[in-house]
Amino acid sequence: MTGRQLVLDLPHRPALGRDDFLVTPANAAAVAMVDRWPDWPASGLLLIGPAGSGKSHLTEVWRQKSGASRIAAADLRTPDVPELLGAGALAIEDADVEGLDQPALFHAINQARSQSAALLFTAKGPVALWPLKLPDLVSRLRVLPSIELGRPDDSLLRGVLVKLFADRQIAVEEPVISYLMRRMPRSLAAAQGLVREIDRRALEERAEVTRAFVAQVLAGLEAPRLFDDDD
Repeated sequence: MTGRQLVLDLPHRPALGRDDFLVTPANAAAVAMVDRWPDWPASGLLLIGPAGSGKSHLTEVWRQKSGASRIAAADLRTPDVPELLGAGALAIEDADVEGLDQPALFHAINQARSQSAALLFTAKGPVALWPLKLPDLVSRLRVLPSIELGRPDDSLLRGVLVKLFADRQIAVEEPVISYLMRRMPRSLAAAQGLVREIDRRALEERAEVTRAFVAQVLAGLEAPRLFDDDD
């Protein structure tokens, strides 16, 4: 016996309500636009930001407010558009994905306009960088307002770390958070990966999440593994 316990890989359920979304200068413009719905300047909105920047959380906030359906852009097909727009709002995530069914996306935009429905798109970069070959689709997307979620500032990164630990019901003291912030990449995706690994190791080793324990986890963690989570 090694003293370690078997850890079941069960998903935790993060808090994704509006009150759980941390607002700082890095994301204030995006939050304000989502809060402004349905008084948007156009029928759609592009929400741009890197992995882990909070796009999925903010999309869920909008869905709770609007009753929108949700679909990954890679799964969008023309016959499904009427049903998806039945609620009058639709979130299309990762719209800059390779292999997108561009006619289906074009149809969704036209259908939404014709029935005064709202669309929220998420992507990692601006439309100019999307792998699009349909000129009419590019034209439709470029006229939509675009809001960027900026790189996390200190207050956002600190708050997200505290929230991620709280989502997993892990109590941590301030020195642990400060220690992580001084040594981790400046990325919300990195924060997600770190907290996930710390939680796994703590359960496996039946350890308290102290500064010394976190140092051990960081020492054995390969940097690329910090960036394989969603946003």
